[in-house]
Amino acid sequence: MAKVFRKPVSFKDVSTNYCPGCGHGIIQRVVAEVVDEMGIRERTIGFAPVGCAIYLDLYLDFDMVQPAHGRTPAVATGLKRVLPDHIILGYEGDGGLTAIGTAEVIHAANRSENITIIFVNNAVYGMTGGQMAPTTLLSQKTATTPLGRDLKRDGYPLRLCELLATLDGSAYLVRTAVSSPANVRKTKKAIRRAIEVQMEGLGFSMVEVLSPCPINWGLTPVEAMKWIDEKMIPYFPLGEFKSPNSQE
Repeated sequence: MAKVFRKPVSFKDVSTNYCPGCGHGIIQRVVAEVVDEMGIRERTIGFAPVGCAIYLDLYLDFDMVQPAHGRTPAVATGLKRVLPDHIILGYEGDGGLTAIGTAEVIHAANRSENITIIFVNNAVYGMTGGQMAPTTLLSQKTATTPLGRDLKRDGYPLRLCELLATLDGSAYLVRTAVSSPANVRKTKKAIRRAIEVQMEGLGFSMVEVLSPCPINWGLTPVEAMKWIDEKMIPYFPLGEFKSPNSQE
């Protein structure tokens, strides 16, 4: 009998530490598939910073670095400059990339650093207890906003793709989701294109992925997927915000 499906070589055969319904496992599986299909495993370096992303090296079977929380773009910049022939894959959540590491990602994009960032946006701090993140939606309840995020007190949720799109140094910016099989396929296509942009030396690329966090949202896994479609996507619209083709 012919095999029509198999586990990616770059994906380790281990049990997950992620909560039931978490989107990290889906995204990491997609990354493993892309790395295998592109044949770049031996020269890929991943980044597993503090936060839920810290488990990345447990699941993806290629070289890994563990930066401090929010410092992935800075560390990735250093490694890419030292090892320009390697594929640099940053992987970070909204707490790290849009709060603690905002300066790092803005300046890495502005300098057109030839790295790829996978930005997992679940609108909340996950590992540290469900606190409000810069991407938390208005009226969304979290551990630090039990009555909901308040506009006058907390400001607006931060749209990182739209922000980085204003910088001349950014080359490829796209927002996807993992709320349906169709969206997962689009996420895989976007990650592959982002890596291609890096391989072509075109500059900074980032794939933002809207991902569920059922435990901290207080929802079931099924409800969390619906919440992405009904609540997150209207505020964080999917699609390309910048691409090399659009700059020509």
